[in-house]
Amino acid sequence: MTPAGAPTVFVIDDDALVRAAIQGMLKSVSLQAQTFGTTQEFLHSKRSDGPSCLVLDVRLPGVNGLDFQRELAEAGVRIPIIFITGHGDIPMTVKAMKSGAVEFLTKPFRDQDLLDAIYQALDRDRATRQQQKELAELRKRYQSLTTREREVMGLVVSGMLNKQVAFELGTSEITVKIHRGHVMRKMQAESLAELVRMAAKLELPPGKK
Repeated sequence: MTPAGAPTVFVIDDDALVRAAIQGMLKSVSLQAQTFGTTQEFLHSKRSDGPSCLVLDVRLPGVNGLDFQRELAEAGVRIPIIFITGHGDIPMTVKAMKSGAVEFLTKPFRDQDLLDAIYQALDRDRATRQQQKELAELRKRYQSLTTREREVMGLVVSGMLNKQVAFELGTSEITVKIHRGHVMRKMQAESLAELVRMAAKLELPPGKK
């Protein structure tokens, strides 16, 4: 069993020898690998929830690796991809990289080049997962705000002063200050600048002016 949170490298290649070679190399540096001969096997597998990346052959039975990259993106599967191929060309490489691939390696490649790409891909996935975790926490805090507190937050982060917010909402300045205090506490914001950054991450619509 893979320890919870341990990184996993998924390998899809129709050549059993290539799969075995990559898996052996990864084992030598204590990296867990799961290998598949087809994209269908990968899609039907139960994958761990820790950091991961995908080493993907470009030419596979029934599907092109570049097409599979697009299919994963459209399905919302955000996994860093390293392409490997025995038949690479510049247009293919450019297309893969523009679509977000970490690296495009032509066989035969050095083990170290693949390892470097894998470590880079795993670091990218860790960073993405951390950002998603932080965003989920921010959304949870925002959901705890009352409707009026959300209105006050929207106007405050748009640059309005308390008295302007009070006028806009038809309430008193002291009431706005109370709501603003609740917003800062619930959002766990230490300053207005931090609250503005939180609103940007949440992609809140700008408050009325």
